[in-house]
Amino acid sequence: MRREHLMETVVGAAVLFAAAGFLTYALGAARGAGDRDGYALSARFGQVGGLAPGADVRVAGVKVGSVSTVELEPQTYFAVARLRLHQSVKLPADSTAKISSDGLLGGAHVSVEPGGATELLPPGGEITNTQGAVDIFGMIGGALRPPAAGQTSTPDASTAAAEPE
Repeated sequence: MRREHLMETVVGAAVLFAAAGFLTYALGAARGAGDRDGYALSARFGQVGGLAPGADVRVAGVKVGSVSTVELEPQTYFAVARLRLHQSVKLPADSTAKISSDGLLGGAHVSVEPGGATELLPPGGEITNTQGAVDIFGMIGGALRPPAAGQTSTPDASTAAAEPE
């Protein structure tokens, strides 16, 4: 009886040790090993869609960093994304950042298109050329939804009909 309790304790400890190892590995992989040694940039977007901390930053489809934070700037109501890029990636000052969808079911990443400038963005700098997320479902819904009774699809026609001749 005592030997069975000892065996159960040993097996339980081994399971907990393995779970702690998997958790440590998962947290390390989620942070991105090379991102800690990189440098920070920021970008302001009018619409971030499903962009969240931990999302990829990609150049030509290759991951070069990740999104650190996404916050609302209260004065301008723009969303500010703080990016962490690998130290080896140097971007021209006129680069463009846009939010791209990972698929139809959500998820987003920042796609950076390098510009042609000779000056580089300094660490802590800001990508000023940005393009926010596109609301695909809103566009589809707007195209499929018929106009309400008495409304036309063009705003000029509704204002023209209201004016007397």
